[in-house]
Amino acid sequence: MLSVVVPLKDEEDNLESLARRLRNVLEELTSRWEVILVDDGSRDETYGRAVALHAADPRFKVVRLSRCFGHQVALSAGLDLARGDAVVTLDGDLQHPPEVIPELVRHWQEGAQVVYGTMAERQGESRLKDVTSRAFYRTLTRLTEIDVPSAGDFRLVDRSALDAFLSMRERSRYLRGMFSWVGFDQVGVPYTSPPRTAGESKYTLGRMIRLASDAIVSFSDRPLRIALNGGFLVALGSIVFGISAVVSKLAGLLVVPGWTSVMVLVGVVGGVQLIVLGIIGEYVGRISEQVKERPLYVIRALHGLDESRVR
Repeated sequence: MLSVVVPLKDEEDNLESLARRLRNVLEELTSRWEVILVDDGSRDETYGRAVALHAADPRFKVVRLSRCFGHQVALSAGLDLARGDAVVTLDGDLQHPPEVIPELVRHWQEGAQVVYGTMAERQGESRLKDVTSRAFYRTLTRLTEIDVPSAGDFRLVDRSALDAFLSMRERSRYLRGMFSWVGFDQVGVPYTSPPRTAGESKYTLGRMIRLASDAIVSFSDRPLRIALNGGFLVALGSIVFGISAVVSKLAGLLVVPGWTSVMVLVGVVGGVQLIVLGIIGEYVGRISEQVKERPLYVIRALHGLDESRVR
């Protein structure tokens, strides 16, 4: 049994082509497959077209969330409901080519338990996005104790690795890091990401920054250590400055009070304090979200899926 999970957010123009390509690929691979389409609060006709797909072919199953919970949570909802021995996740914008799935399956059959797609070439994307993406993964690797590959959410996961992942119910979810954390035998498969043919990217600059923040805060406490070390350095500098001011006063060298230097010092110390408080606030905010124990998502409707599998 092979499951494919596809989160959808306003992808009405891509859905028909996606379904056709998935069907062609999966029917060549196995006679037992399912595609779980997760509607993450779409405002266009995505949900209606997904339901029509299910009516025409019950192997296409639909989850409708009660509102937009975000890409990572929508993926998690589909993974909760998937029944396959292996589960493939890919985006609904066709920038994760379904034709690469047989290569993912081949590596799984050879023993890999997590097979992730790595973009060898990103067509239609700016050079800046490519450079910033690589810089982020390098930074994340240095800040955390896990090796997070430079890959998106195009992957195949064996049931054993998926069960380990499903036991992790944290709210600030960075799935790429979570799948790296669970371990198992993992291998990357390069692919070319084609340009988006319809619709717009849902990952705005703000959402990308938020995802990067979730990644770092969820898997590293080094920002707190950096803030602590920075605070010590500024405190040490302040002490040295204070001692030098007292010595200058006693020696009669300080005739006019140094208003500029004092203001610079106050500004630096105040800025560092705000940065440290902001970093601490990020961690405290995530603790607050976690202890409320709210569900990750709320399902509004299911089509072709077993409600008993809802977590």
